[in-house]
Amino acid sequence: MAGRGSRLRPHTLTIPKPLIPIAGKPIVHRLVEDIAGVINQEIEEIAFIIHESFGKEVEADLLAIAQKLGSQGKIYYQNEALGTAHAILCAKESMQGNIVVAYADTLFRADFTLETDADSVIWVKSVEDPSAFGVVQLNDKNEIVDFVEKPKEFVSDLAIIGIYYFKSGETLRAELQYLLDNNIIKGGEYQLTDALENMKQKGMLFKPGKVDEWMDCGNKNVTVDTNSRMLNFLLQDGHDLVSKNVTIENSEIIQPCYIGENVVLKNTKIGPNVSVGNGSIIENSTIDNTLIQKNAKIVNAKLTNSMIGNNAIYNGEFTSISIGDYSVLE
Repeated sequence: MAGRGSRLRPHTLTIPKPLIPIAGKPIVHRLVEDIAGVINQEIEEIAFIIHESFGKEVEADLLAIAQKLGSQGKIYYQNEALGTAHAILCAKESMQGNIVVAYADTLFRADFTLETDADSVIWVKSVEDPSAFGVVQLNDKNEIVDFVEKPKEFVSDLAIIGIYYFKSGETLRAELQYLLDNNIIKGGEYQLTDALENMKQKGMLFKPGKVDEWMDCGNKNVTVDTNSRMLNFLLQDGHDLVSKNVTIENSEIIQPCYIGENVVLKNTKIGPNVSVGNGSIIENSTIDNTLIQKNAKIVNAKLTNSMIGNNAIYNGEFTSISIGDYSVLE
């Protein structure tokens, strides 16, 4: 998660993309929880690979996420974007025993049992346009026999979503180190898929882990959509999404909505599919399909498909906006 997330600017100018809240909880926090649910094992350690410029406050937030999940947190740095294989190898000290590797800008919903007898399990999702993704091919034993990057002709519709299980962290570490030691580069970067191909050629067994839902957080529109989908999943699962100490005056909440602590709603219709961060104040507004972060103040607004940053102030009649932390529109 060392990249800031340029496609989600201005929100990622002040906070890394994996810490953007979805339905009231940072993306990376939800991702780790989802992975924990699938592997159904105690997680001893969570290693976060970040850029050193993220700062100590961000590092403390990440370590707190690990602690909440009963795990030890570790911070590693990737200060130069040299590819996925290089990024993972930055955490080589933690690559021991059973490990899961995940890119922290995606969320998923899955109901499968991890096949820990396999050397590796790769999370995949059936997609309509495989040409935009790396895909896997399966044999009749449900084993992965090939990896194909952005196929121009149809070979499979099972896209790799960026989450992997490895039975031996030591084996993966050795394969990644081999790429760097021998300067095996594609597109100017060291690629995880090259290590996977080498492992497959050595006879290692790869199995697919098929997910039901795959949600991206790459830009404003898809992040707002992911927030909406996650709210609906949480509501279906019976979660209480509205905090107990919300002030509601002449206002209506149309579920699903996440409403954080100490939020004030006055003369406002909010929802469906809205998340509001702690301490925000919303007055005289109609809002749906929108993600609002902490301590924002919104007045006289009619918003849809929007993202509002932390501590932002908005007063106007704009209808589809994306403003970052501490912005002011009056």
